[in-house]
Amino acid sequence: MFACDSAVDPGQSHQTFACICHSPAFARLNGVLASKFSRRTFLAGAAASAGLLALGPGRSLAAVPAAPKKPVAFTNIRLFDGTSETVRTGMRVLVDGKTIKVVESDTAPLPPEVEVVDCGGRTLMPGLIDAHVHVMMAAISMQVLLTADVGYLNLLAAQEAERMLMRGFTSVRDLSGPTFGLKRAIDSGICAGPRIWPSGAMISQTSGHGDFRMPYEIPSPPGAPFSRAEAIGGSAIADGVDEVLKRCREQLMLGASQLKLAAGGGVSSNYDPLDSSQYTVAEFRAAVDAAENWGTYVTVHAYMPRAIQIAIKGGVRCIDHGQMMDEETARIMAGEGIWLSTQPFDETHGFQFAEGTPNRVKQLEMFAGTKNAYQLAREHKLKTAWGTDLLFDAKGAATQTAQLAKMTNYGFSAAEALKMATGTNAELLAMSGPRTPYPAPVGRIAQGAFADLLLVDGDPTVDLNVLADAERNLKIIMKDGVFHKNALA
Repeated sequence: MFACDSAVDPGQSHQTFACICHSPAFARLNGVLASKFSRRTFLAGAAASAGLLALGPGRSLAAVPAAPKKPVAFTNIRLFDGTSETVRTGMRVLVDGKTIKVVESDTAPLPPEVEVVDCGGRTLMPGLIDAHVHVMMAAISMQVLLTADVGYLNLLAAQEAERMLMRGFTSVRDLSGPTFGLKRAIDSGICAGPRIWPSGAMISQTSGHGDFRMPYEIPSPPGAPFSRAEAIGGSAIADGVDEVLKRCREQLMLGASQLKLAAGGGVSSNYDPLDSSQYTVAEFRAAVDAAENWGTYVTVHAYMPRAIQIAIKGGVRCIDHGQMMDEETARIMAGEGIWLSTQPFDETHGFQFAEGTPNRVKQLEMFAGTKNAYQLAREHKLKTAWGTDLLFDAKGAATQTAQLAKMTNYGFSAAEALKMATGTNAELLAMSGPRTPYPAPVGRIAQGAFADLLLVDGDPTVDLNVLADAERNLKIIMKDGVFHKNALA
């Protein structure tokens, strides 16, 4: 409906909101007006084209391969099991069905009717785990997200989920987005992708990190229709204890394995200053009560000390981000046993807002805190998980594994980071307790664990960059005992 000469292609990796035409809120208004006119079909096609541009060269969704007909023995390996930082030799891993049957000496006799895979001395490791993703939002622009048909968004997300798997990510924790249907499709073998621990919609207060309404929608009258972000299940606006309880219970009903609340200001949201604290102790306690009644936990989006500390007082057990935390906050987290799930945010991290925009100012302020946050985490021995939080950019989403390699810039050895992205992240996933959607352990190579395995040409405990070139260096990608890639066949 509306355009300006300086309009930005929504598929570009750099998006600018230099004028109102480029804001997410204006995109929503444009979509609403467009639906009322005869150009509706044309605009729907344009949105679809924009999404394809955002994803780059497309390909059809691949069929999920058939499971091996016989048990599989991985021999001649260097074993990184995800529970230590060392590599062992002289071992063999036997997979039977979806799980690992045994990890044993390679001198033990092999059972009959076994398919033997000679790994040529390469490194066998667990599938990678990303503790902070948004599968529905990772590879498309914000404009497409807020205007395109939901069915189309699901197809794009399925394509990105397959890409994640082929980068070596066999499990992810999704922290905002309508991924319940995608998870079901992956679990039932309709499409390929990682295991998903979904949060569903991020619970946000009015004016919070999940409030993407336009100013003209405020004040919101009783019974007002849901905003676009709420309607598609990306966020849920809730104010007061009763509303927070209701929205949290709705996500649990839909299948959330953990709950996500916005506790402080965000970069991509337009109304909340980065230093703003969101929700009260009582509101956090309501969410925690809802989660604990279902045997799971609450994590929060928070950068600043006050936001983190209020959330902890309300019973929250995990802080996502934490880039701006201080010494006192780190001591509190250590004393309470609170998880820090953070990301190596810097100028090489995926989507970058345009220079001079308010979002860019917030982004740079947050980037500046990354090094100190990791330093505090190490000094106070915080339980630290690794994630990416890549959004709105197909090229950025493709750097998912390269984000792990950056951990060596923040004081971690390659082996420490690799353990974080496997066994340690698996411990965080297990905090979902009975709401964990999968019955066997992940993130480790051990008897009874899911057979989620990578065979790496190189030693990622020494050089994480070998994982970044998945096409060349990941010779085998196995999930659920199924070969999704086998370059040795």
